[in-house]
Amino acid sequence: MEALDIRYKTVLDDIKVAIQNSEQLTNYLDEEEFEQYKLLIDAFEPQIHELYEKVASTDPLQLISLEEYLLDNEFEGLYLPKVLGYSVLRGRINDDSLRYDKPQDHFKKVLLYIANSSNFEQIRSRAGQSIQMGFALSSDIWITNLIDQVVNKKVKQFLRTQKVDAYRQHQIRKTALVKYRKQFQSLNYSCADFPVSKHELVLDNKSLQKFLNYRSSKSFDNSSLDSHIVDFIGNEDLHTEQAFAENLIIIARSYSNGKVDKINSVFDKLRNGNSQFSDWYFKHLNTYLNDPDLFSTANEKSIASTISRDISDELTPYYNLMDVLLSRGFVAEETIDLVREYYFSNEGLSDQNSCLRSVVLNNLSGFLNNLPEEEYQEYFEINKTFSAYMDIFSNQKFNQDLKYLSLKYVKKLKAKYTDKRGKDYQDIKKFVMTTFQDLGFMTEKEIVELFKTRRKKKVTA
Repeated sequence: MEALDIRYKTVLDDIKVAIQNSEQLTNYLDEEEFEQYKLLIDAFEPQIHELYEKVASTDPLQLISLEEYLLDNEFEGLYLPKVLGYSVLRGRINDDSLRYDKPQDHFKKVLLYIANSSNFEQIRSRAGQSIQMGFALSSDIWITNLIDQVVNKKVKQFLRTQKVDAYRQHQIRKTALVKYRKQFQSLNYSCADFPVSKHELVLDNKSLQKFLNYRSSKSFDNSSLDSHIVDFIGNEDLHTEQAFAENLIIIARSYSNGKVDKINSVFDKLRNGNSQFSDWYFKHLNTYLNDPDLFSTANEKSIASTISRDISDELTPYYNLMDVLLSRGFVAEETIDLVREYYFSNEGLSDQNSCLRSVVLNNLSGFLNNLPEEEYQEYFEINKTFSAYMDIFSNQKFNQDLKYLSLKYVKKLKAKYTDKRGKDYQDIKKFVMTTFQDLGFMTEKEIVELFKTRRKKKVTA
């Protein structure tokens, strides 16, 4: 993590002074009622949140420092309920047990500050759910040790009541966590440490991957991460770890700008030093290619630029093909011929072929999802390409995915062209009636049902 920049501290200090000099605080101290505290919230939390969003966007490694800077009595506990929620969700949760893999020190620090705050009574009504969720994901011993550090008996008792017995049941805890996460899904609070030792890499690998994938899927300025990424990929002590290679793939796909040579040399080292690296690589690459949030043509071009073609392994022919597919497009006859040649040179169910199918499908998906309804003739044309790839791959899942994409687009066309006697509607219907049957997407009866007019039920008095 990084220390908070002076320019951010200055903004926070100005907010702190404004809080202390405010009429809202004076009224609150006189009355000590939540109604007055709510006026403080409304006046100053938006200012804190605006700065928080800026730091999260451009300097995410400073978020923990920012949150700790808010643990100052002169901020009067403002924004801490959100900070507590962020600390709960950042913890690395074991997929099987749905418990934290390691103690959450930051959650503990924020919660203890809240527990000892003079404004605890006002804060707790906004923090209860976060406390319950954090406790549900923590061990009983950890919770007991935390509560023992609280002096006020009334606060101790409140914290004990936040251990919800129902959350001991795995399924109930899982459902609660899903609902809780949804409350924060529009907020950016993602941050992570870049490990410098093997031990740290093992502990923080999942958190780092989650952070890097999140940043890569959004339009953030990631320049503040550059020096940390360079140090990470240059740390030879980590190069023998699988977790390092997993992160290297993410970095090569999304953070290679200005680092191509450095990434290339590390990839060469891994490829030359392990005869099984290719097998592992394609198996792992599939996880990214099957995630629509992480796939983009730009990402695939980026990683292709970091892969040397001087090494005789499975990566070289694959990325030679990617160069053609990503530059000339998936519709070109030359591309289709090269895909056929490469695909037949491998076993049908090999990980290389699975990756190739995913890339082709993602490109077809991108084309259809962005094709305006007015240009449906382009959809008619691309079905020839559908047929070619279906013939090459002979893969049921690929065919089903194409059917889903096509049906989704046809339903968009139906919603736009509603005049059943109009030329557009008739052209679309005739095309679907013939092509969907030829491709095996639907039967004639199913297509008739698709275009059947649904009669509205009469409302009886």
